[in-house]
Amino acid sequence: MNPIALIWLQFVLCAGLIGFAGVRLSRYGDAIAAHTGLSRNWVGLILLATVTSLPELVTGLSAVTVAAAPDIAVGDVLGSCVFNLSILALIDILYRQDKLYKQVSTGHLVSAGFGVILLAGAGLALVLGGRGMMPAIGHVSLASVLLLGAYLVAMRTLYVTEQRHQVRTEVTERPGMTLKLALMGYGMASMVIVGAGIWLPIIGVELARLMGWQHSFVGTLFIAVATSVPELATTWGAVRIGALDMAVGNLLGSNLFDVLILAIDDVAYVKGSIYAQVSPVHAATVVVACLMSGIVIVSLASRPTRRVAHVASWSSLALLALYLLNATIQYWHG
Repeated sequence: MNPIALIWLQFVLCAGLIGFAGVRLSRYGDAIAAHTGLSRNWVGLILLATVTSLPELVTGLSAVTVAAAPDIAVGDVLGSCVFNLSILALIDILYRQDKLYKQVSTGHLVSAGFGVILLAGAGLALVLGGRGMMPAIGHVSLASVLLLGAYLVAMRTLYVTEQRHQVRTEVTERPGMTLKLALMGYGMASMVIVGAGIWLPIIGVELARLMGWQHSFVGTLFIAVATSVPELATTWGAVRIGALDMAVGNLLGSNLFDVLILAIDDVAYVKGSIYAQVSPVHAATVVVACLMSGIVIVSLASRPTRRVAHVASWSSLALLALYLLNATIQYWHG
């Protein structure tokens, strides 16, 4: 078989495995919420967001250790943040029962706000690190330590906020879906995602070589989309069962965890600060992600109800436009 066709086949197969496991995660997560009394918002924000971000974590660690491709690691993390926010626009377009931003809880404002803070911090680290202006502790940038601290503050704040406003989920019996079965399924789906995530950056490096593309371009677009398949599949699965808060919480929580992965990748990259070793074009992705997060915050606060040309709200169209803008920038550079 032609090497290019073979590597694309491997890419599609890997993305398919991740997507299949992601669909199952939403059902297991909803069952866990029902049996434990956790709110769907919290399940989406913590339980689903952490696991659906495992491909980014495993892919990033594999990229900086096995594949020696830090641009793929950084591009994957930041590209996934942009793609996750564009998924919100797709939900708004496809969900026709009511207006998306009218239905979801305003509690998501806190996680969206922290998303802007962490992304802006990552962008500053890339700019300063690229110019050698960021202090380091050994080979680990001080920026990674600060990002870890900001993430922990975000989790603590979100926990306190959730406890203050939480409405316990009513426990309902689910035929064939006991708590034990849900936890076992959750664990098995997670293992599939981890395995595919280890394989993905190796495919990405070979794809970049065969196609003659930059690692930053492959990481930000192709690898980011593949590792975001769980978010896409899990979010759509949550929407189908009417768990909109779980869907939105999953996307916004994944972005928070993705920025933390950037710090973890920096720790694993022993050749120096990862921020100083990657392409400056990643800063454009950070700016776009911050702009998209700002649009989400405005939408959650203002709750737009009108659809432009009966398709989607203005905010969703703006999110898609920004995603395409970033894709164009990466293509020009790659």
